[in-house]
Amino acid sequence: MKEDQHEGKDDDVGASERSGKTYAVIINSKEPETVWNAFRFASAAVSKGHRVSVFLLGPAVEIEGIDSSRFDVRKILGRFADLGGEVLSCGTCLRLRKMDAAESCPMSTMDTLVRLTEEADRVVTFG
Repeated sequence: MKEDQHEGKDDDVGASERSGKTYAVIINSKEPETVWNAFRFASAAVSKGHRVSVFLLGPAVEIEGIDSSRFDVRKILGRFADLGGEVLSCGTCLRLRKMDAAESCPMSTMDTLVRLTEEADRVVTFG
């Protein structure tokens, strides 16, 4: 391979890495350590320049009620939001629990979750 051809390939890879990937993170648990680790992962991805949407499904929509002295879910959720991450909550899951959506986690739909997973470069699930 000629050197100028090799350099072009490296430039393409660099441009791709700089633009970041799109992640859809699905959380289906209200277990404090699981939720905490999911948001640690999501925050780390945003910090590296990736676009991340988190979708709370099933018991995860109860995120505001998670209380753990060991795993500070509220703090890591706030950090993720401050970094520019998006959090959505399953509307049906909220209604089944007779809950309103939290301001930090607005109500969404399965159609939105389908779109997020279709558009994502990577889908990661916790729970």
